[in-house]
Amino acid sequence: MLVKLQYLKAIFPGVVLALVFCLFSQGINNVLAIEIFATEKSPISTVLIAILLGILMGNAFTPRPGMMIGLDFTQQYILKLGIIFLGIRLSFADLFKFGSVAIPLVIFCVLGVLLLIKLLIKKVPISSKMSYLIAIGTSVCGATAIVATAPVINAKKTEIAYAIANITLFGVIAMLVYPYFAEWYFDNNALEAGLFLGTSIHETSQVAAAGLIYDQQFSNPETLDVATVTKLIRNTFLVILIPLFAYLYNRGKVKDQKYSILSIFPYFVLGFIGMIILRNLGDQFFLLDNNNIYIWSKFIEYLKVLTTVFLTMSMAAVGISINLSELKSMGYKPFIVGLIAATTVGIISLVYIETLKNFFV
Repeated sequence: MLVKLQYLKAIFPGVVLALVFCLFSQGINNVLAIEIFATEKSPISTVLIAILLGILMGNAFTPRPGMMIGLDFTQQYILKLGIIFLGIRLSFADLFKFGSVAIPLVIFCVLGVLLLIKLLIKKVPISSKMSYLIAIGTSVCGATAIVATAPVINAKKTEIAYAIANITLFGVIAMLVYPYFAEWYFDNNALEAGLFLGTSIHETSQVAAAGLIYDQQFSNPETLDVATVTKLIRNTFLVILIPLFAYLYNRGKVKDQKYSILSIFPYFVLGFIGMIILRNLGDQFFLLDNNNIYIWSKFIEYLKVLTTVFLTMSMAAVGISINLSELKSMGYKPFIVGLIAATTVGIISLVYIETLKNFFV
């Protein structure tokens, strides 16, 4: 019990800081909308403000180690809780509709990036370990995939750091730019924009932020739903790709690398599906009870608000944790590979959507 209290005390300052950034960002958003632009909503979303504010403050002032514990907790756990709560917005029909379209696209993107990286390392002299890390980080789920893959291919700490910096840089750029590009290119088509955001942006947090920016700026919440389902499908590919990478890298070698499927499975995906089940069971139950339908509706609205708050807090924590000087100190060759990989996955996504959009239901 004492250990738990000490842990809560340790994470409290960082979590509160992320919450303060979230509320402050909402305040700035309101000022921009009402006082400056005299419009209903600001041209800059709350999430985008939180990210930029976090990057600015995190690089202007070095966060204390005590703060970083809570900020790391926010990035890891409050983010996942926010994504789990996103499931309350979806029906089973939505899940199957979005998933059936997303799965083939995810497979195409994963295979395309893996093939490209294999060809690139023959032209750009970087280590095969780093190329594997960049490939799985770009095609599946960013830093999480990199950290999970590193032990099975014996990657060095410097290679892991380079790969994560690579993913962070291009993921953040995509997160900030792609929502506006998707609105321009797909003309407010929620399914197509969500598929693009869910496959072309690296991290789960970045996809959630991009979807939320799109929702807040273009009043299209379904895009966030599609992007989330697509990204979670990508995340589950870890279970297939990490054993595959272990085999490809270690084949013909004496070493027998061990890994556990249970340790790499993204369990928050199950929580997301659990929320969808809760929503659908609740709708069926309370439709038969008119006295409590109001309470159920308010509960859903409350969870939706919490989702936005948790995701915005997470993005503020991500922004504070981005060290621009570290990114500048990295060599340029891995970033060339990362740039080409990031561009390729976006192009594959666009080509797939354009080719098959007439078949989308």
